[in-house]
Amino acid sequence: MTLSSDQSTAFQANGGFTPASVSTAATGMVFAVLLLWGAWATHAAWAGWAGRKLTERQFLGVITRFVAMYLALGVLLLS
Repeated sequence: MTLSSDQSTAFQANGGFTPASVSTAATGMVFAVLLLWGAWATHAAWAGWAGRKLTERQFLGVITRFVAMYLALGVLLLS
């Protein structure tokens, strides 16, 4: 949805920043949260694999799901 020039001007006047900067910040927050979750999931999977509670296939499944989610969000949010 595209803002009209009046809407954009009102948004910038009241907020002090442009709608594009809000979009960039929100996208950055989503990727930051995803990376933090991915680091946690990878660490937990590594600990499970090292402790022989996960098989190698399960460990690779966690990594594959994280990479797939990162790529899917990249395509959806950055296109």
